[in-house]
Amino acid sequence: MITFEENFRNEAIFDIAKKIATAARTAPKARGTDNMTIAVVCGDALESIAQAMQQYSEKHDIAFFARDAENLRQSGAVVLIGSKVSCLGLNCGYCGFPTCAEKAKYANVPCFFNANDMGIAVGSAVALAANLRVDNRVMFSVGKMAKDMDLLPGCSMVLAIPLSVSGKSPFFDRK
Repeated sequence: MITFEENFRNEAIFDIAKKIATAARTAPKARGTDNMTIAVVCGDALESIAQAMQQYSEKHDIAFFARDAENLRQSGAVVLIGSKVSCLGLNCGYCGFPTCAEKAKYANVPCFFNANDMGIAVGSAVALAANLRVDNRVMFSVGKMAKDMDLLPGCSMVLAIPLSVSGKSPFFDRK
């Protein structure tokens, strides 16, 4: 029996995306508090996000949303990593408020550690993607659209990691 790579590429990308999502989940979190929501998007759902990005680009005259929508269309999967807003009770003032109690009055303002934990999770995810030799790029534009579409309910911040397996990465040399 012989099986050509293009016959199992989508299955392989999905399996790798699940491993990448796992790496994000197990990344260290401040105070051991896990506020992350992580999902893998494949198939028709990718096109739904890309169409929404194209519309957003046209409505707001932001060309790179259209460019990133095309990159999404060249992807086999995307890993979404989001964080909910949750004060960790450290009273560090890094969010701009003197105490967590003051910050809590502004429910949509993230705790610094929410963003930091998400960054560490994204770093773990893309490190594994690189180790597995899967082309990827962190995209806030895809994450913003996922947030606007409420794909990760309750998350105030979302970043996306589109994944591609092809002869040349679609995520570089972009116009």
